[in-house]
Order: sequence, then structure tokens, then C-alpha cells
Amino acid sequence: MTSSHSQLSATAKGHKIYGVGALVALAVLFIGLTILLTFLLRGARLDLTESKLYSIAPGSERILESLKEPVNLYFFFSQDASRESPPLRAYAQRVRELLEEMAQRSKGKLRLTVIDPQPFSEDEDRATEYGLQAVPLGAGGESLYFGLAGTNSTDGHEIIPFFQPDKEEFLEYDVASMIHRLDHPQRAKIGLLSSLPVDASFDPSSGGMRPGWASISQLRELFDVQTVATDSASIAPDIDTLLVVHPRDLGPKTLYAIDQFVMRGGKLIAFMDPQSENDPQAAQMAQMGGMMGNRSSTLGPLLDAWGVSYDPGQVLGDRELGLTVALQAGQTPSQHIAIIGFNRDSMDSKDVVTSALDSINVMTGGVLRKKDDAEIEFEPLIQSSTNAALVPTAKVAFLPDSDALLDGFKATGERYALAARIHGKLKSAFADGTPEGAAPGESLKETAQDANVILVADTDILADPLWVRSQNVFGQRVAVAWANNGDFLANALDNLSGSSDLISIRGRQSFFRPFTKVEDLRRRADDRLRSTEQELDRELRDTEQKLTQLQAGRANQGDLELTAEQEAELTRFQQERVRIRKQLRDVRRSLDVEIEGLGTKLKAINIALIPILIAVAAIALAITRRRKLQAGRAAAHTG
Repeated sequence: MTSSHSQLSATAKGHKIYGVGALVALAVLFIGLTILLTFLLRGARLDLTESKLYSIAPGSERILESLKEPVNLYFFFSQDASRESPPLRAYAQRVRELLEEMAQRSKGKLRLTVIDPQPFSEDEDRATEYGLQAVPLGAGGESLYFGLAGTNSTDGHEIIPFFQPDKEEFLEYDVASMIHRLDHPQRAKIGLLSSLPVDASFDPSSGGMRPGWASISQLRELFDVQTVATDSASIAPDIDTLLVVHPRDLGPKTLYAIDQFVMRGGKLIAFMDPQSENDPQAAQMAQMGGMMGNRSSTLGPLLDAWGVSYDPGQVLGDRELGLTVALQAGQTPSQHIAIIGFNRDSMDSKDVVTSALDSINVMTGGVLRKKDDAEIEFEPLIQSSTNAALVPTAKVAFLPDSDALLDGFKATGERYALAARIHGKLKSAFADGTPEGAAPGESLKETAQDANVILVADTDILADPLWVRSQNVFGQRVAVAWANNGDFLANALDNLSGSSDLISIRGRQSFFRPFTKVEDLRRRADDRLRSTEQELDRELRDTEQKLTQLQAGRANQGDLELTAEQEAELTRFQQERVRIRKQLRDVRRSLDVEIEGLGTKLKAINIALIPILIAVAAIALAITRRRKLQAGRAAAHTG
């Protein structure tokens, strides 16, 4: 018996030593695997977020891979000055993680330096020299730097003065665009084909010089703009983006040149118009002939082939967004439904061209639609309100009395697109052959890559009267913008003139996700409680009105004392008012109680669920080991 007991004890002791040894071996193995994986999987990341917030877009990856020369990035963020602003610090961490991810993917071509500029330091002087903005925070007047500076090997530099949290969706685009500009410091070449006098020119009617449009003057400062004749048979291959303004009566060879430019992968932005109010040639023809000159323009066959519908015979009218104007001196201002002021809600907040714009004004513009059988992607950039309809162009010719446009106007409830981006594989409008006079060369039947075209159904959007005021400052004509028309054109060309990889980077979902469950709970509770709240409000008003009448009657009678019945009635009204107000507060407080209850549940889940799961797993493991130990002892005892 003693021998058997000693044998069992030795067996148990051996199992215990074996168990301790197994744990030590597992610990060593875990540490070894961790060290090994650290080296083998260096840089590997797994992004499990729904919108891939921690993964850069394929377009950004290609831009980084194609860097020809090293690019230096200097990320400035004031840690101490931001200590009282947790949301800003969280966004700064998001920016830093994106920059670090890009630097890691660039294979050493992108060099990132993170700088915390302290007050009165050399780093702060450096940030100022780069042109970064210092934002004062708090009563102490501390300056916060939160921007990015970049340099290349040719002493070129670009900056993002301040990372604005409300532009977070375009964070990756802004950074990638900056890197692309540093890698391609030369200015983009823009071809300008226009039948309108957008540049300074001689005015035969006045015998003097006609000033150029501020929108085009602004472009010449930003880009290398080259004029393209309206009868051109070809578009120079070194032009990056073609800007077409009012393509009125273009010949087949010029339309073919534009078509083939797009087929070759060129970027196009075209401004057409059903009724151009700034076409002096049409106005002169009308004066000479006594008839209305043709003020419309279109890319007709090209639009048909590309899957876009546009009718120059119809003008967009918007009852909600129509501006109040006076068409003639001394005339009383009134709403003109064809002179439209688009607001932020009218513009695509997901497209970098329009996301930061507040207002755009147009005059007698048209409408763009995607054809039913078209295979292109059609993305409206500027849209009307639902209180809009189409008006015959002839009805708005020469801008008649604006009130007359309301006769018979009936909104359709549809939102019409005045400007749109189209991309995808486009087919040539000249698949059956080249027109006479076309430039020799291969005739392409479709685009090899996805094309990117922006179409706008208004040309007056570029003219000065709709967005700038001219002021004379010391003899110089200075344009002061009061709308974003010029910004729209500059943004569109800046976007199109970038690489195809840059254009492919779309707005990303915000890093800061809204509490959709809470918002849904708030809406449902608000709908449920609103009727009760309105009923109690009505009872409260009725009670207070009766109480006021009772007190007024007492004053009119000149009585200093109330009768017993009046005193009882007054007391009842006062008590009723207190009860209704208390019930009203309870109704309004119940919403907060439900939201707090949801928060408590979430906290309980977050705090208790994981420990409970770990405890259950530990208990299950202990039970399993205990059963194995008991089975081993039983086997030893049987043996």
C-alpha cells in the first residue's frame, strides 16, 4: 500500500514538473515567435476598419512608387498648446499615422520629420519661414502649429498651412497632391479654346480695350495656359488638360481634334451654354440683323457618343435658389429663376472640386443628364433644388421681365445637374471615319484607360459680373471675389491636370464616426414624444391664459380680495400649471434617460464582457486540465 502511494505521488510530481516545463517552453516559444515575426513581418499591417481608414488608396501607392527624387516632409504639431483640445490631438494622430504609412510605402523616397515647435524656438521660426499658420488657443494666447511643409531636391517647396478637421475626408488627397507637385515641379500646361473674349481684347463697338475675365487671368497665374484656335485640326500632345469655353459652331475637324485628344487620355473640362449672356458676337449679329443671334453652344456629337444628354433649347429655372436681381437701372429687384445662386447643399461634398465651396452663381444655364443606355459613371457636381423645372430657351432670351418666367412654372421635384464629372471608357464620336481637314494620324475608336471629363452647362459662370467686383486701387483694376466661381474653375483644372493616380483618390469616410445608434434613438424618441410635448404645451398655454383672464377680471373689478370660489379656481390653475410644467420636464428628460441607459449598457459590455470571456476561458481550461489530471491518476492507479 505504501509502495503504491509513493508511486502515485511520484507520478503526480512528474506531471507537475512536466506541466511547469510545458508552460516555460510555451513562454519561450511565444517570445521567440514574437521576435521572429517582428523581423519577418516588419511593415505588414492589417486594416480591419469598415472603410479601410488605415490603408492608403492605390492611387497614392502608385504616386509613392513613381517618385523620381527624394521628397522631404516636415510635420509640425504643437503638443503642449493642444493639450486642452483632445479632438484636435486625435486628428493630429490620424495625420501622423497617414504620413508614416506613406513614408513606409515609399521605399525611402519620402522622408518624414515630426517637429513639435516650442515657443520662441528655432523650430517655430522654421515653421514661420515655411509659411505655416499659427492659430492662437486659449486665454494664454499660445500658438498652435498643425501643418505640413515639403521640399524637393531642386529647392522647391509646398505647404499645407493648417490641417482643418472639417476637411478630413480629403486628407489623403491633399497630402498626395502635395507630394505629386513636389515630384513634378513644372506647371501643368492648359490648352484654352474659347469663342468668347475671355482675354483682354479690342472691342469694336466701343473702340477701346475690353478687359479679360478674372477667372482666366487667375488661371494664367497658376498654370501654363496656351491658346488653341477655334478652327484647330489638332490639339498639341504636350497639353495636359483642355479647357473649352462656349464651343459655338465648331467645325467637324475641331470636334474631331477634341474627341481624339480625349481618346488619347487627355483631360477635358468644357463649358457649354443654352443662352450665353456674355457673347458679344451674338449680340452684334442680333443688332445688325434685327433678330436674335445664336447664343447657344454644345459639343453635340461628342456628348451623344459619350452617353450624355444636353438640350440647348432648355434653360434651368429654380424657384428656391433663384437670385433677386434688378435687370435694368431703376427697376425694382425681383427673383429671377434663371439666375441661380447655388449654395453648399447644391454641391457634391464628396468631390474635391466642390467640397470646400460655399456659393456659385450662374445665369441661364442648361442641364446635363446621363443617357439611359450609357455605361459611364455620371457624378453631378452642381445640382438644383427640387423646386426646379426646365424653361424654353426662347422664353428667357434677352432676359425679359423676370416675373414672366413664373407664368406656367411648375416644379418637377427633380434635382437637375448643371455640372457633372463623367469617367469610364468613352467611345469616339467619329468611329465611322475622320472628317475632311482632320489632322493625319491614327484614329482611335475608344479610350484605352478610363477618361475623366468635367462638363458644365453654363459659360456665364466664368464671367466677372456673377462672382467678382472690380475696384480701382491706385489706378490698378483689382477683382474682389464675392462667390466661388473662380475657385470652381481653378479646383477643376488643378484636379484634372494632376496624374490619373491623383484623380483616382476620392474623398474618404471620416475617421470620427457618428454615434448612429444614439442619433437613431434620439430621432425615434423625439418623434414619439413630440405629440405629448405639443399637447402639454397647449394645455399650459390654455391654463396660463385662463389664469391671466382671472387676474385681469379681478383688477378690473377693483376688488382687493377674491371670493372663496375665485381663490379656489386660482389655486387650481396655479397647481395645474406646476403639474403641466413638471410633466413637460419629465417628457423632455426621458430622452436623456434613454440615451444614458444606452451608454450604461455599452459601458457594461465594454468593461465586463471581455473579463467575463477571459474568466470563462480560464475556467474551461482549468476544468479540462483537472479532468486530464484525474484521468492520468486513474490510469496510474489502475496500472
